[in-house]
Amino acid sequence: MNRSFVSIGSGLAFVGIALGAFGTHGLKDRISEASIKIWQTGVQYHLIHALAIVMVGILATHESARAVQRAGWLMVAGIGIFSGSLYLLAITGIKILGAITPLGGLCFLAAWLMLATTFGKRNQAS
Repeated sequence: MNRSFVSIGSGLAFVGIALGAFGTHGLKDRISEASIKIWQTGVQYHLIHALAIVMVGILATHESARAVQRAGWLMVAGIGIFSGSLYLLAITGIKILGAITPLGGLCFLAAWLMLATTFGKRNQAS
């Protein structure tokens, strides 16, 4: 599973960079400045968590806890829900999509909490 997370995270980083470039160059004259900022927020969280998924893959080689894998999948879901809803909101202007975004944020928060508690417990046991 650890190699899968490195691969998934790397692929998501590639997509995040492509979407960032598309937002900067392809959407510049097509959507409002406010929508560009929404798009950029989606890209920012997308890229941070793509790198974190790679990190999860590396950590998974040292820690067999299921919580590490669950954290990785929560980050994948977070990118899809959080960043995905922001991308759609920026392009379509459909405001209700903003109501979905916090669910992705909760996925991110849960993932980071799982990692913190998993490795916190490990440090206490040492």
